[in-house]
Amino acid sequence: MTFRNWAFSSSSNWGNRCISRIRCPAPLASSPLGSNCRDPQVSRSSRSVKNMRIGIIGAGFIGRAVARLAIQHGDEVMLSNSRHPRTLASTMVAIGCRIGTSRDAAEFGDVVVLAVPFFAVREIAADLLAGKTVLDAANYYPQRDGAIEDLDTRSTTTSEMVARHFKSAKIVKAFNAILEKDIEKDSRPAGAADRRALPIAGDDADAKRSVRDWLDRLGYDAVDAGMLSEGWRFERARPAYCVPLDSGRLRQKLQDAGTTVAEGSWRK
Repeated sequence: MTFRNWAFSSSSNWGNRCISRIRCPAPLASSPLGSNCRDPQVSRSSRSVKNMRIGIIGAGFIGRAVARLAIQHGDEVMLSNSRHPRTLASTMVAIGCRIGTSRDAAEFGDVVVLAVPFFAVREIAADLLAGKTVLDAANYYPQRDGAIEDLDTRSTTTSEMVARHFKSAKIVKAFNAILEKDIEKDSRPAGAADRRALPIAGDDADAKRSVRDWLDRLGYDAVDAGMLSEGWRFERARPAYCVPLDSGRLRQKLQDAGTTVAEGSWRK
């Protein structure tokens, strides 16, 4: 699969329909789409202060799961993929989200979730996310992404590489250390005894604060692992990777990150 067309022009006919005015087909008025299908030009002050617009680049398992969870908690979501938005038409109806190009999603979102394979990151236009708070959910899998010496020698981290590519974005590593099947299932109200914690890392304190607050509203505690350079602590095959943990146990796993676990053990 190639990923060479992420930055579609929002001047396309489909882009104009998606970003300038969303219209619900009449037969779908009672569907989930109907309840989330609004004119994007509505003033944000007319919406709940807590609710956000979430742009998601990547419509795979992680992107769709985050979209569903965000919509369940009152957010407006636009999904995009590497192909034409019309390929997401059935997803739009099933989830109740908006669809558009990757540029549409970037412009739409108060925050943007980057949920693409790691190898595809460099194929996204570097200016696409300028000024945005971006949740980087990518993970490095050599068998899929190809060997990357700087990662194999641990001279950098995946999110530092993402940040170097999107120089003007505020990158927060998040949603990379949870399996797609757990994203909706493990959400819990604040104060629940079995509430799960997710690790985050980033260099911008304000961006991390907004991500932490959003995760809290989605049903997760957030544990700050530090700067992006500390993101290796919850990369693939580390003790904190994709394991359900509360805040205290997650902090311990992040401290004990020097060891590795068996490849794929987190899916058992």
